[in-house]
Amino acid sequence: MKPTKTILLSSLTTVAILLLAYIFFRFNQEIPGNQSKSINADYTTSEKSELRTVNLDRKLDALQQIDRSRRNIITETVAATSPAVVGINVTEVRQYRDPWSADPFFRHFFGDRVYKREVKSLGSGSIISDDGYIITNDHVAGTATKIIVTMTDGTEYDAKLIGSDPVSDIAVLKIDAENLPFIPMGDSDDLLIGEWVIALGNPFGLFAINDKPTVTVGVISAVGMNLGGVDERYYLNMIQTDAAINGGNSGGPLVNSLGELIGMNTLIYTAGGSSGNVGVGFAIPINKVKRIIDELKAKGSVDRDFWTGLIIQTIDEKIARYYELPSTKGVIITNIVRNSPADNAGLEVGDIILQVGKYKINDDNTMVGVLYEFRGGETVDLKILRNDNVTTRKLKLERRND
Repeated sequence: MKPTKTILLSSLTTVAILLLAYIFFRFNQEIPGNQSKSINADYTTSEKSELRTVNLDRKLDALQQIDRSRRNIITETVAATSPAVVGINVTEVRQYRDPWSADPFFRHFFGDRVYKREVKSLGSGSIISDDGYIITNDHVAGTATKIIVTMTDGTEYDAKLIGSDPVSDIAVLKIDAENLPFIPMGDSDDLLIGEWVIALGNPFGLFAINDKPTVTVGVISAVGMNLGGVDERYYLNMIQTDAAINGGNSGGPLVNSLGELIGMNTLIYTAGGSSGNVGVGFAIPINKVKRIIDELKAKGSVDRDFWTGLIIQTIDEKIARYYELPSTKGVIITNIVRNSPADNAGLEVGDIILQVGKYKINDDNTMVGVLYEFRGGETVDLKILRNDNVTTRKLKLERRND
């Protein structure tokens, strides 16, 4: 009996050991760190290959998600509009006078010494149609004798000046090409303060390095900015943006996040003698540009041949005190030509012109620029202050030859 008991105990012990081994093995399979090893060990070569493929697909999907997160409305707009931005290089002939000629003594002996010199400059432009029409600033190409347009693929074209308007600082060019990329025009009357905008162009001639426009991003800071006249150019109803605009950006596009052309980059504000960007740039609104484009295509110039018969003066502090005006804004009428449009409109000497159409008048400079916004034959509303009463008069801008 004893041997039998011993054998039985030995067998039970063996079974217990095997049971513990089985439990330990199953327990290890449940541990996350060991699971992949045990499972992987059980996989065939084919199954392992499929596993690697699945993992690779997951990595590619993750990379694609990261890439999609980097792409947004701004990057998509830049990609869509960049091919329609051009660099413009111009050559113009400028006339110079010898400084000695200003002195009558030297002019008597040496004459009035005047000479001409070729000057090269650069700017930016936007292709606005697939048949090669391009817009830029008048101060970029308006007086050029030779204009070269560079595309983003490096192709260069000789451009023809279709027409230019110094007053609005807008010029239209044409190159001999077809099926070109172009930027669709938006509506500059439908802008939101704070909405994203993108300025593209050729600052400092950097376009020439890789035939690609430089891109800066900002927001619309203000609209309806009446800046008055600069060198007989009048900038009214301008769009202000903090997108960086520098020398060479002139004439380039300001686009909204939908890729629509809403303005032409034109001016920057500088302070302290600096010529760089300080976050205050201005663009001509595209709705104004549209009208000028049509006139330049039709006639090559803009017809502003009309008269008013008004003689005005900026209101200074003395005039404001005399008339007990709340501010110096506006202009005062000092004389009216008899039987002139102003006379027929019922305007009187001493009237204070506060507003013309939708434009508020700050001074005589603004008044001149505002009148240039209209054309002969049009009738405009003048808001005037007379004897402490604000009233409106209709002024017809009669053509001089009518």
